[in-house]
Amino acid sequence: MIKTKFYTFLAITLLCVQTVKAQSLPAYLDETKDIEVRVEDALKRMTLDEKIRVIHAQSKFSSAGVPRLGFPDFWTDDGPHGVRPDVLWDEWEQAGQTNDSCVAFPALTCLAATWNPQLSLIYGESLGEEALYRGKNMILGPGVNIYRTPLNGRNFEYMGEDPYLASRMVVPYIQGLQSKGVAACVKHYALNNDEEYRHQVNVIVSDRALHEIYLPAFKAAITEGKAWGIMGAYNLYKNQHNCHNAILINKILKQDWQFDGVVVSDWGGTHDTDEAVKNGLDLEFGTWTDGLTMGATNAYDNYYLANAYKRLIKEGKYTTKELDDKVRRVLRLFYCTTMNRQRPHGFLCSESHYEAARKIAEEGIVLLKNDGGSVLPININKVKNILVVGENAVKMMTVGGGSSSLKVQREVSPLDGLRARLRGIAEVDYARGYVGDVTGAYNGVTTGQDLSESRSEDELIAEAVEKAKKADYVIVFGGLNKSDYQDCEGHDRKDYALPYAQNKLVEALAQVNTRLVFVNISGNAVAMPWIKKVPAVIQGWFIGSEAGNALASVLVGDANPSGKLPFSWMQSLDHYGAHALGAYPGTWRSDGKIIDEEYKEDIFVGYRWADQHKLTPLFPFGHGLSYTTFEYGKAKIEACDASLQSTVSNAANQSADNPLYKVRLTLRNTGARSGAETVQLYIRDVKSSVVRPVKELKDFRKVVLEPGETREVEFSITRQQLSFYDDVRGEWIAEPGKFEAWIGSSASDIKSKVPFVLR
Repeated sequence: MIKTKFYTFLAITLLCVQTVKAQSLPAYLDETKDIEVRVEDALKRMTLDEKIRVIHAQSKFSSAGVPRLGFPDFWTDDGPHGVRPDVLWDEWEQAGQTNDSCVAFPALTCLAATWNPQLSLIYGESLGEEALYRGKNMILGPGVNIYRTPLNGRNFEYMGEDPYLASRMVVPYIQGLQSKGVAACVKHYALNNDEEYRHQVNVIVSDRALHEIYLPAFKAAITEGKAWGIMGAYNLYKNQHNCHNAILINKILKQDWQFDGVVVSDWGGTHDTDEAVKNGLDLEFGTWTDGLTMGATNAYDNYYLANAYKRLIKEGKYTTKELDDKVRRVLRLFYCTTMNRQRPHGFLCSESHYEAARKIAEEGIVLLKNDGGSVLPININKVKNILVVGENAVKMMTVGGGSSSLKVQREVSPLDGLRARLRGIAEVDYARGYVGDVTGAYNGVTTGQDLSESRSEDELIAEAVEKAKKADYVIVFGGLNKSDYQDCEGHDRKDYALPYAQNKLVEALAQVNTRLVFVNISGNAVAMPWIKKVPAVIQGWFIGSEAGNALASVLVGDANPSGKLPFSWMQSLDHYGAHALGAYPGTWRSDGKIIDEEYKEDIFVGYRWADQHKLTPLFPFGHGLSYTTFEYGKAKIEACDASLQSTVSNAANQSADNPLYKVRLTLRNTGARSGAETVQLYIRDVKSSVVRPVKELKDFRKVVLEPGETREVEFSITRQQLSFYDDVRGEWIAEPGKFEAWIGSSASDIKSKVPFVLR
């Protein structure tokens, strides 16, 4: 049966057009036949060995095609921030190629901080073009796991704490990537919210929190973004590994969401042939050649979905029913990628990609603090000398961090970016300040930097202090890096504090220079005990190839910062629900094999927790300053069709997306320069039969205004935005009653509120 949803999308995006007719091609590639007919025709022609062949890896990053039928091999590669360099067939080390450099795009925390879905589309398109040039058919990304704890080593790869924001940002990324004929593989499905012992963590979470917090971005990726692939997570849910999980894959993903793409295992995430067969895994990849940690060269037949599966079929334990479903999904993927003869040509390291990377970086950088607006931007007409301090001002950040590590054509450091921008204007001096990680290598890619240092901590601080006394500005580039136990796959951070004695450095500098700026390079929040002593703070993220140029643009005011935080930046670790309740990192079972990690904070993640417990964040969710100022008009609300406002209206009007009310307000740029502001709509359920958050983000608009310009901003309120997940009935419910629409510049800066009723 033709799957209408899947093929409607393919038709609209023109990705899986009919293949050009040629005598050398098999009959099932005739352009007059639709794709499903071709899939079924190919399936009937395939032998058992050929079917088994296409559902597991044949190398680190490729799975086999079917040469006899004209299907090429299928090549994946890591993302989601750039196309990973090629490795050896069976090993993680470099293949030694000279044409596998790339543009590094900003990490997804930065993309989410733009609050700009159009930039997400451009991001996906640009990445897709680079992947095409490199011969890659699937990018392993984007990631949309929720920011539950700031210690998660992989938070920098994800899109923050809020399911709505992540949902709106992931959909255009997928659409942009797949518009180039390159499959997205959304990861890591699901509940992969920390890295330590990730293969052994069994998550215990309520159905309501699962559906309201941890699944919406995945659902949007599948039902709206129409992702062709999704990657199972390493961890367990209800005591089953998530790469072959009956509830997450069979029930929710494939039954409820009607996903007809391919479920890909994370590398080494498969643990059992029976579960892989029955519980929806379609394509198995592994860390080594037995799918786990060890193995003989070219022993991919030892995978769980290889010879072991074929033997069970031959022995009669299984028919080919499950196998044929897996192969159908893989064949559909082929027709969208390797068999799509009209895919566009790719581009590698093009100027348009660098421009996209820089634009995303500039819009994602967040101005967290700027006392009185008097510190930043740097007045280049008055400044004569600037001191840059910190290892992160010179350290390459594109190498390291785990599977997202890249080999870039170029990476502009913050120090070099500032020096280039201020050449001929001001002297830019440098002091090391602290020593972090001097290794500069990952999987055979080396930065080529010599960051070795023989001076002591006190000597480095003393040098920085002496130079700071004479500087017009001191800019400290600190934060984390992409080394183990920081922002890096495989481990979590060990604490919330800044590493490498940075606090001591900042305190010393604050005593000798009042024009001090701290630029935090990280994918996570950090403790800032010195915050009242430092007049300006910027969140600089890991922003890739154009890092130095983008940061310089924001610091000197060429670009007006408009980024907003995609997560709550709390004052201390115990202000996060998972830590306040002792719900992280979980408890080992008596057998020492599994950790049970109960999400005791339930739906109260991030600002939801802060609101519930009346905590004041250091910087709230949605926060971000500008070099201009904005005036919010008072919000007004008006009802739409009255028949839509009742929960008992006729079935034709029951669409959850029908607008019930319109909320309007004016936004005025009251400053002296152009700028962008993100207006945020939160909804409060005044009285509910279940406990609900004080408010929840339900929409946003990023508005660009010239000085003095005023624009009307409009939001629609729908039944879907008023709903909660009823874990008894297993469905979304919008209860009649009183609600409020809150308009804010952040989760803590609410400008106006308007009441309304759902009857």
